[in-house]
Amino acid sequence: MRTLIATDHIAPQGIVDLRGHTDSDVCLSYPHDAVVIVAGLPGSGKSTLLHAWAAAATVVDPRATRTTYETLMPPWLPYVVYQPWARLKHMQWIRTEIRRAYPLLVHDCGSRPWMRRWLAYNADRARRPLHMVVLDVGSQEALSGQHARRRLTSRRVFATHQRGLARLLSGIERNGLTAATRLTSMVLLDRSSRDRSPWAQFSRQPPRAGRHPVASPLTGRDRWMSGE
Repeated sequence: MRTLIATDHIAPQGIVDLRGHTDSDVCLSYPHDAVVIVAGLPGSGKSTLLHAWAAAATVVDPRATRTTYETLMPPWLPYVVYQPWARLKHMQWIRTEIRRAYPLLVHDCGSRPWMRRWLAYNADRARRPLHMVVLDVGSQEALSGQHARRRLTSRRVFATHQRGLARLLSGIERNGLTAATRLTSMVLLDRSSRDRSPWAQFSRQPPRAGRHPVASPLTGRDRWMSGE
């Protein structure tokens, strides 16, 4: 795997392996129209990293979608019943945000090939560069993160994510970033580099774009239903 030496400011291109990097703080600099996927196992720290980066870009987080639609449904109705509908709405939300001209951060496990292809297809259609940051912290650290946050994933789902992410990383180790990934860059962080709190910045947008909006998973009809 090609490893780039970390400096204070990095404009990611290709594979940037920061696993084990503890020498200095790191700032990842992306273009104003970049779509950046933050990936990793459940509990690896994706939400914490996105929260730290939220001031720099619009964030699309599936937990926001779930919470939103739980408020729209009767409390006695289990989430599993309307989960497919919520997932569809979440994907519509992502597609809507990708079509905007603002910098975008997408929370995704990164372990599902079909989802990576779908994100790449939509970014390509919008003519936006697609980047990925992978939190490669290991399964034990991810499980500890789940317990610390009291958000537990079933063993079956966690194992599925483990296998999918392992296949992604092993493919990158063998072949690098091929044209099939459609990624401009992939940044790899482990526990030590993640805990140094790297930050992200985006180049200034054209004047007409203005500040990025507050993203919401609600469609027009959903806003009417919720009274927003």
